[in-house]
Amino acid sequence: MAVLTDEQVDSAAKDLDGWERTDGALRRSVKFPAFLAGIDAVRRVAERAEAADHHPDIDIRWRTVTFALVTHSEGGITDKDVQMAREIDEIVGHPET
Repeated sequence: MAVLTDEQVDSAAKDLDGWERTDGALRRSVKFPAFLAGIDAVRRVAERAEAADHHPDIDIRWRTVTFALVTHSEGGITDKDVQMAREIDEIVGHPET
């Protein structure tokens, strides 16, 4: 699987909800209305990631969860990361709206 160029990643990120290319990964932070809502979202993302065998880095800070996607085996962001970002968007939606 080929690593996407910065331009390809930036173009794909335009169609994603709140994702940006930072430090070599696609990242999105989501603030949830309650701690347990964030934990539940992480569980649902983990189930989807396990099924896809493509796992995001996840950082939980009280009600804010940050997802970071990079295909470590390829050394950069690939189509697998963009697809997982779409799936995470589908799962978490807009929790603060």
